[in-house]
Amino acid sequence: MEKSDVPDWVSSEKSTENPSETVILEGSPAVSNQAPEQIYVQGYGGPGMILPQTNAVLALVFGILGLVMCSVCTAVPGLILANGALAITSNYPGHPDQGMAKAAQIISWIGIGLFILLMLFYGGLFAALLLADA
Repeated sequence: MEKSDVPDWVSSEKSTENPSETVILEGSPAVSNQAPEQIYVQGYGGPGMILPQTNAVLALVFGILGLVMCSVCTAVPGLILANGALAITSNYPGHPDQGMAKAAQIISWIGIGLFILLMLFYGGLFAALLLADA
């Protein structure tokens, strides 16, 4: 192998230049001097952070009972408990009960709305029966 076939940077001889000098080769990746962008993720807090308890599970149970069989007798208390749980979870982003409290609030409102529609239907039926007798 001839000396002209070997690149300049490959050499078996020790260089007399300063060894702390940085050698940049062609085709090496460009390195920026800027720090990488930091991404902040909201989570449940650190391992020592204790989140307050909520009544989101009870609110969800009351909301489902109001939707299925007990109507406003349990839907209204479920709505009140869900609003209280949402007030607590809004102060702690990433609280694990936030979704359950929102679901309880929605289900309770649906139960109350169905009760109102049912009362309007029965009221209209009762009025139609009164007008039919007259």
